[in-house]
Amino acid sequence: MTLNLSELVTEQRNKNSMNLDQMEIIEILKVINNEDKKIAHAVEEVLPEIKIAAEKIFQAFSRGGRLFYSGAGTSGRLGYVDASECPPTFMTPHEMVQPIMAGGIHAFGKALESSEDKEEQGAADLSVKEITAKDVVVGITASGRTPYAIGALKHAREKGAYTVSLSSNKNSVISKYADCKIEVVVGPEVLTGSTRMKAATAHKMILNMMSTAAMVKFGKVQENLMVDVHASNYKLMERAKSIIMELTNVPYETAEKTLELAERKVKPAIVMIEANVTYEKAQEAISASNGYVRKAIETARKLDAGS
Repeated sequence: MTLNLSELVTEQRNKNSMNLDQMEIIEILKVINNEDKKIAHAVEEVLPEIKIAAEKIFQAFSRGGRLFYSGAGTSGRLGYVDASECPPTFMTPHEMVQPIMAGGIHAFGKALESSEDKEEQGAADLSVKEITAKDVVVGITASGRTPYAIGALKHAREKGAYTVSLSSNKNSVISKYADCKIEVVVGPEVLTGSTRMKAATAHKMILNMMSTAAMVKFGKVQENLMVDVHASNYKLMERAKSIIMELTNVPYETAEKTLELAERKVKPAIVMIEANVTYEKAQEAISASNGYVRKAIETARKLDAGS
């Protein structure tokens, strides 16, 4: 793929950091900080596109579909980070949100720069996942021209999946292969071409926004609390108890006991307390309510009254 990289905003020099090598550390930090302040405003500009992507992801989850992130280098690592945090935060199966990275998991800790230049590899790595029209695939590339991510989106389109491009340049090449084009332009980097900085920060913010908004609408949150948190260690166990206490107004001891009876699952514990039902009936109500706790409480009360 031939392209004059110097024309890309992400490859241009930042006029505010031209003398970076001559600055004192505090001056360097101030320049970086001032540039970072621009990121949230750039993300705000593309909120309409992020909204569309989040809605499509929610719809995919609702019909049993999956979310895939594809990228190389820093972009691929961002996909891995967001995907890996979904199971503990929302108790989702690992198959629900998956990362596909150039060079595989080995490239996460050790850069394999050449792996990003193979468009056919992006398609091949995604093809293993047997993509369908139910799925959403997000191609992440700061430059907007990374062959690996483009190959993944091309394959996804062939399979009828909904495609999203996430880049940091206007009129990006990858945008041509996306149903939803998110081009968040944060301007030249403090360190020329180092898109692990502003571009990557903007992309992480957007990935967080898309996955979190979709999970909220999918019933993984009540108020602003993680009612599907995976209580797999001491900190998360205590958080789970705190959530139960917040939403049901029971004392610590009751929350602790009910959480154990609910096999360390917050949703059924809440339903058990609020509807005064057994774990089995709480689970039945949650299933009948598609995972939405408020509706499950009403359903459980009806089930209990009819038994």
